[in-house]
Amino acid sequence: MPVADNNTEASRTFTPYEPAAGEEYMNEQQLAHFRQLLQDWKQELMEEVDRTVRHLQEEANNYADPADRATQEEGFNLELRTRDRERKLLKKINETIEKIDDDDYGFCEACGIEIGIRRLEARPTATLCVDCKTLDELKEKQLGS
Repeated sequence: MPVADNNTEASRTFTPYEPAAGEEYMNEQQLAHFRQLLQDWKQELMEEVDRTVRHLQEEANNYADPADRATQEEGFNLELRTRDRERKLLKKINETIEKIDDDDYGFCEACGIEIGIRRLEARPTATLCVDCKTLDELKEKQLGS
């Protein structure tokens, strides 16, 4: 089941976690599932960085035509902006892995309730439950208007 995160075009494929009846939330198996999901995502992003570096090195041409040169530079700029967003995402992934290591993962930072397995599979770096995230977005929208 592919899952795409809004922060990146990278797609991740994984087997959704199926908790057993009465299973404790964020037990060792669940934490291991999310740690693996995050590590796989991190690896995929790092491979994308390597591909970008190779692409920039291989495709760097000094075109005589200014339009061709501008097109190439714009393509490189777009690629670098994407990698910058992914660099920020890598930082969030590392912080999330630290939360797992500290046994502080899966609970809303605002209200303390469970974020939920399905929400975390969709966005493993989520720090807020759906309700608190919705309120946060509403506040942001009101302040931005």
